[in-house]
Amino acid sequence: VSLDKARRLLWPIKQKYGNKISWADLMILTGNVALESMGFKTFGFAGGRADVWEPDESVYWGSETTWLGGDVRYGHGSEGVPKEHGVLVSDDDADGQIHDRNLEKPLAAVQMGLIYVNPEGPDGNPDPIAAAKDIRDTFGRMAMNDEETVALIAGGHSFGKTHGAASSDHVGKEPEAADLESQGFGWSNSFGSGKGADTITSGLEVTWTKTPTKWSNNFFENLFGFEWTLSKSPGGAQQWVAKDADGIIPDAYDANKKHRPTMLTTDLALRLDPAYEKISRRFLENPDQFADAFARAWFKLTHRDMGPRVLYLGPDVPEEILDWQDPIHPVNHELVNENDITGLKEKIAATGLTVSELVSVAWASASTFRGSDKRGGANGARIRLAPQRYWKVNNTAQLEKVLDKL
Repeated sequence: VSLDKARRLLWPIKQKYGNKISWADLMILTGNVALESMGFKTFGFAGGRADVWEPDESVYWGSETTWLGGDVRYGHGSEGVPKEHGVLVSDDDADGQIHDRNLEKPLAAVQMGLIYVNPEGPDGNPDPIAAAKDIRDTFGRMAMNDEETVALIAGGHSFGKTHGAASSDHVGKEPEAADLESQGFGWSNSFGSGKGADTITSGLEVTWTKTPTKWSNNFFENLFGFEWTLSKSPGGAQQWVAKDADGIIPDAYDANKKHRPTMLTTDLALRLDPAYEKISRRFLENPDQFADAFARAWFKLTHRDMGPRVLYLGPDVPEEILDWQDPIHPVNHELVNENDITGLKEKIAATGLTVSELVSVAWASASTFRGSDKRGGANGARIRLAPQRYWKVNNTAQLEKVLDKL
């Protein structure tokens, strides 16, 4: 949202440093600097992202043709999905019986056009428990566990606000589809001044904390400190307001105004889902644990697609080696010699495996490498592990036979 505006703000810096820093690195570095300017201690930063100048047409975004559509990314039998529109996600979809929402793999966003989940709840239904399932599916497919998920949502919502001053009917087309005079500016807004207090982006109007420009634990203090009642933003979006609360939240543009605390449906999921609630309450009682968890989860979110640590650039790369970086541990043993190699050849020959079987598995092992995030491949023999071990393209029966012998 509003990355067109971010690019314009950062343009003088990009002009100054040119090819010494990519736009991708500059965006992430700016995010880190913004967090630090608000009193938060980040985990680190690595450069090395290459810019992409055109859409990657190999990415599968889903089968929908309608923006914010979700009618063809859930399995047969998912609640609210007609059988003729569903997809076969798993074996239990084929019978068409109602079961839990089952998001098509490998998609992570719950609707076409969203980054994560719908903040109003599944398909706009303000149900925090149902939203928790969507959150767990989406963040799980981003390799985030429950603690990292809670930390990311609560950490990101410890700052700033959402913007929904009026109906989205006032908002124009995206920059690429806008009229010539509007291109590069993005989503022209005909409401009032079109900016400041009149800004419209998500359509939600939520400020989570008393200190929206300073790091604090106030997100959890408010989440557990109030009871919440359903309301609507000025733009008509479903959101929640603190029941019987005083105006304690500062207005972003008028120092003389205060507002009652507000939350998103997806925020309340962190209190009402049993597993998320335990983590959230621990973070409420242990702010240092929350700060550390958010710092680590933010670093993971912004660096996980960069590949191995050897590709990290810059002086702020953290020294700690993390499991999600798929580290190849340094050699701390003697390497094989000629006699060892001869012995290994004899043992492999004695297995009775054919050249075709061995070459097929070796090729499959190398082919698990994925260029988009530089994960997989022969290093670490990850074909031994899920999910690559169970990909049908790897001829699972033959793979099991070869792995068992080796």
